[in-house]
Amino acid sequence: MSATIEQQPQHQPAPQQPAPGTDPVVLLLVGIVAVLVLGATGYLCVVHRALVGPIGAVGGVASALAAAFGVALALRRR
Repeated sequence: MSATIEQQPQHQPAPQQPAPGTDPVVLLLVGIVAVLVLGATGYLCVVHRALVGPIGAVGGVASALAAAFGVALALRRR
């Protein structure tokens, strides 16, 4: 007597894709660099008073560009 066993196809779950986001190491490095740049800028402003105006102007433009860049990245990830 021959027994036939019907095998049901087994569905394997699809491998999980990592959630889109930023690596924590990258965030840590960006934070360290930001603190170092701000510290160096503060030091320059304290030691060399004549650089306060130009550094402030560059900082204002840089902050506007950083905000625009952040908004562009946020909209692109949607």
